[in-house]
Amino acid sequence: MSYQLYRNTTLGHTLQESLDELIQYGQITPQLACKVLLQFDKSINQTLATRVKSRLTFKASKLNTYRFCDNVWTFMLNDVEFREVQEITRIDKVKIVACDGKNVAEEGSSKK
Repeated sequence: MSYQLYRNTTLGHTLQESLDELIQYGQITPQLACKVLLQFDKSINQTLATRVKSRLTFKASKLNTYRFCDNVWTFMLNDVEFREVQEITRIDKVKIVACDGKNVAEEGSSKK
């Protein structure tokens, strides 16, 4: 099972809108659209886990809320400073959703 978090990104929304349009015009079936979305989930999770090498640090002046449910952490932060090498970015409000990637990789490898 791959996490579906990235469907809420610009790329994920655009893919879903395109698939909806193709279904509306009868060019693909809803079942094919579902398969495409599942492949998107799998591919984006695998690519981010294996190809992204950037590291950054962050600190916040305030942790508003946090929650841990079903191996997913959610943090709501205020006045956050992100730092990557020499570049610094400041943001007023940030929501971070973090999942245990090891469980996803283990599940995927056991099904092969």
